[in-house]
Amino acid sequence: MLSVKTAMIIGGGIGGLVTALQLHQVGISVQIFESVEEIRELGVGINLLPHAVRVLTNLGLAEELANVGLPTAELIYHNKYGQQIWSEPRGIAAGYRWPQYSLLRGKLQMLLLHAVKERMGEKAVIPGHHLASFQIGEHGVEASFVNRKTGALLGSRQADILIGADGIHSVVRRSFYPNEGIPKFSGRMLWRGITLSDSFLTGRSMIMAGHQDQKFVAYPACPIAASQGASLINWIAELRVGGDTPPRNDWNRLADKLDFAPAFSDWHFAWLDVEKLIQKTSLVYEFPMVDRDPLPRWSFERVTLLGDAAHPMYPIGSNGASQAILDAEALGQALVGTTDAKSALAQYEEVRMKPTAAIVQSNREMGPEKVMQIVEERAPKGYAKLEDIISRTELEQIATHYKQLAGFDPNLLNKHSANDR
Repeated sequence: MLSVKTAMIIGGGIGGLVTALQLHQVGISVQIFESVEEIRELGVGINLLPHAVRVLTNLGLAEELANVGLPTAELIYHNKYGQQIWSEPRGIAAGYRWPQYSLLRGKLQMLLLHAVKERMGEKAVIPGHHLASFQIGEHGVEASFVNRKTGALLGSRQADILIGADGIHSVVRRSFYPNEGIPKFSGRMLWRGITLSDSFLTGRSMIMAGHQDQKFVAYPACPIAASQGASLINWIAELRVGGDTPPRNDWNRLADKLDFAPAFSDWHFAWLDVEKLIQKTSLVYEFPMVDRDPLPRWSFERVTLLGDAAHPMYPIGSNGASQAILDAEALGQALVGTTDAKSALAQYEEVRMKPTAAIVQSNREMGPEKVMQIVEERAPKGYAKLEDIISRTELEQIATHYKQLAGFDPNLLNKHSANDR
């Protein structure tokens, strides 16, 4: 018999919503507390890797995902001149039992929100409640909330456990690590936009070009546009700017294209005109590339961390949202496997903390994208023959190592998940 019957989740993002669905599936009553007054369809594009799609499929969301996600056909790395360095199939074409999806973050969040309300009722999600503090007792957790806009006190709630899924600026995390300080800035800034344009390459290609100081990423993220012969392209321009972590109120702000577009003015590839794509975009948002150092501990008796609250990482390797989804699954499995809340949260931490810490560190070293940096260092003016610069064996080793590190090696994932059938 489960000792955990009720749970409070702080944060209604992707990680929090998937956790609610996962805990509901194993018989736990859940409420989600979200700071904003209304959860809206916001954000740019993301990728869901096959291991995350597997989790959502097991939650009965395969059809809904297929309606909003575009299956990624391949991932291709290029140098700053558009010369191909590495290409590999993705999703079903790569031998996985599940696709990889490119989609808009807001579409995924709304899909998950609808599923939570449909399965658990409208009252499962409580907006306008910002966590002020919490107290851990012998038999549960009591949390107090405020309205973040007005400061009005909103009373307290109780549950057997509390899960901090409240992002990189997590209140729950700060309560245990009050001296941690601000997120660590990589010295690189990201500018992101979404543009309706002509399709490029296969129409389902995800491309990355450049190196660690200047990079451009693009992929289509809308199946409706693709069905009409066009592409709703999510793109990210990245430049090294140096300096300190920008103030939090400067994150996700509308950007001036003059801050970055001139650096890409001559990026005219035969298969994609980067300068034109940027100029066609009406709204561009600016983000610092930040993360935090891995923690020595996530779980404290009846409270634990999840997703970006636990392991914020650079957006490299398409792993941020996917790892939060894997956290949710692991937490649900831990709670089913024990009758003691404290040991369940400790078990969840044991399963997830070391793997995610390894991804944080790998992403700081460019993860699988290091192939672009290697080529930049060895052939800054381009190359006539790629094999003179880097061998296929070296390329394959880098790609395979990251898949194994991040838990989506196709052979291991398919074998591990055979009992999902």
